[in-house]
Amino acid sequence: MGEYVDILDDTFSALAHPTRRKMMELLATKDLCVTELAAHFPDVLNVVSKHIKYLERAGLVKRQRQGRVHSLHLEVAPLAEASAFIERYRKRWERQLDRLGEYMDELQQTRTRNAKSKSKTA
Repeated sequence: MGEYVDILDDTFSALAHPTRRKMMELLATKDLCVTELAAHFPDVLNVVSKHIKYLERAGLVKRQRQGRVHSLHLEVAPLAEASAFIERYRKRWERQLDRLGEYMDELQQTRTRNAKSKSKTA
């Protein structure tokens, strides 16, 4: 369980920054070398490199080196795990909200019945 939590922590932490999310969007369309990816951002190359390393640490990006060219590839497996985690909690919240809705409906029906019975006695 600990390793699974660490993977999720790394994934959600990586997704928390808008620059890294934009990088993932770009890499979802095609593999890019570091300089191609960096060209999409106003930051200096070393700042972009730090974001890339963050994504690599989370397993969201894989780097392939061919000489001086470093190509980046988006890895979706960590996203699937994060999605499964979110889905479990989404189902739980939907069940709880459904129960709350049923309770609110019952309250409304009770209030309506009480109001009708008061109007009959008045």
